Amino acid sequence: MTKENSLESVNLQFPAIRGIQAGKEYYVTMFPLKLIPKIFIFDESEIPPKMRAQRVLNHARIPQIANYIIQNPKDYVFSSLTASIDGRVDFIPFGEKGNFSKIGTLVIPLTARFIINDGQHRRAAIEEALKTLPELGNESISVVLFLDAGLKRSQQMFADLNKHAVQPTKSLGILYDNRDPLARLALELADTVPIFKGFTEFEKTTISNRSIKLFTLSSIYQATESLLKRPKKKQTITSKEHQIAYDFWVEVTHNIPEWRMIIEKKISSSELRKDYVHAHGVILHALGIAGNALLEQYPHSWKEKLVKLQDVDWSRSNTTLWEGRAMIGGRVSKAQMNLVLTTNALKNILGIPLTDEEKLAEQAIQKRS
Repeated sequence: MTKENSLESVNLQFPAIRGIQAGKEYYVTMFPLKLIPKIFIFDESEIPPKMRAQRVLNHARIPQIANYIIQNPKDYVFSSLTASIDGRVDFIPFGEKGNFSKIGTLVIPLTARFIINDGQHRRAAIEEALKTLPELGNESISVVLFLDAGLKRSQQMFADLNKHAVQPTKSLGILYDNRDPLARLALELADTVPIFKGFTEFEKTTISNRSIKLFTLSSIYQATESLLKRPKKKQTITSKEHQIAYDFWVEVTHNIPEWRMIIEKKISSSELRKDYVHAHGVILHALGIAGNALLEQYPHSWKEKLVKLQDVDWSRSNTTLWEGRAMIGGRVSKAQMNLVLTTNALKNILGIPLTDEEKLAEQAIQKRS
């Protein structure tokens, strides 16, 4: 008996549910995590794209996902893997009628080849995480298995599975993220700081012209992250940081007349967005960056420095100040260079020295003008 024949007689057996999709059978089952690295393969990067069934692994993503498992062994969650099998499989139902004909045991020969159509990064991360936490090997992940109809079918499955996948907006991700302390802080600021309370868009990343909202939750998050300049690995926010963030945004609000007007309902959000640059995320983010430098250099007198914001002409019509910085061709821009140049303008107004990088950006805009 050849080695291949002997392997053919060895089977893997899993409890499964049988279904029909597009007239073809597919199976939903669960695999122990320890089996995932052993039985699922993915195409190597050196294979030409036309001969692969999915994208090349982005190796930078793998440690991130693996760390997510390692750091949250009691409450991590993964969606199903989707894969194709190119070998013969047998489904043994528990019965012949009704639901019993759909539930049973899936028998897969050891020689069968599995190709992941969706979830190759999860598969690689599981393998990496098991090196640190091998005890997770007996836990399971759900798997959707299709009978392979060749490379073209696998490629089409990959395209179809990803074509309609929609990433949640940044704001929605922050809203539901209970592990990120900065997300929790941003949410609390949105509920307590007067200029954010009632004026925060919690789900979308952009704000429509007629919306009563002023800032997105993601823009509050970004601006506060820059204000506190926290190390990425820091897991907690101190009560001092919490108080600083709240005090800073409240103090900024006191020193921007139009922000006070919207709180007092003397002007609408749509009017503010239409006529002023400070009703947009790029200014909020720049205020956070400038605020960090302000707090660092003037820890005891930063509030007095912010009074200078009262004399700023924030209107879009003030092209001398904002064109080429917060605006390009009259349109507000969030591009990185525009953020840097907008921050420079605010630092100059507040009397804060520029960094070397900011000076270079300032020289570039001076040459253009």
